[in-house]
Amino acid sequence: MSQDLLLHKRLLIHGRVQGVFYRVSTQQEAEKLGLRGWVKNLPNGSVEVEVHGSPSAVAALLAWCQHGPPGARVEKIDSNDCPPAEYTGFQVIRP
Repeated sequence: MSQDLLLHKRLLIHGRVQGVFYRVSTQQEAEKLGLRGWVKNLPNGSVEVEVHGSPSAVAALLAWCQHGPPGARVEKIDSNDCPPAEYTGFQVIRP
C-alpha cells in the first residue's frame, strides 16, 4: 500500500489504562486490523500509541481505544498526525 494512502497517528490515552492489559489488548486489536506501529506505557500513567495503516483501520482502532479492554476507564484521547515510519508489525514496547 502506498504511503500516500496510509494514516500515521500518535495517540495519548488518558485514564485508568495501565495495569488493565491495555497495551497487549491494543496490540491484539491492531494486529486484527492489519495495522503497524507500537504501544507503550508512559511514566505519567497514560498510554502512547503510534499507529500506521489504512484510514478505515486507524479509525477502527481509535474507536476501540475509546473504551479499551475490560477494566480500563478511558477519560480522553489526544490524537495527532505523526511522520510516516517503517514498522514490520505492531509491538508492545516494555520499559
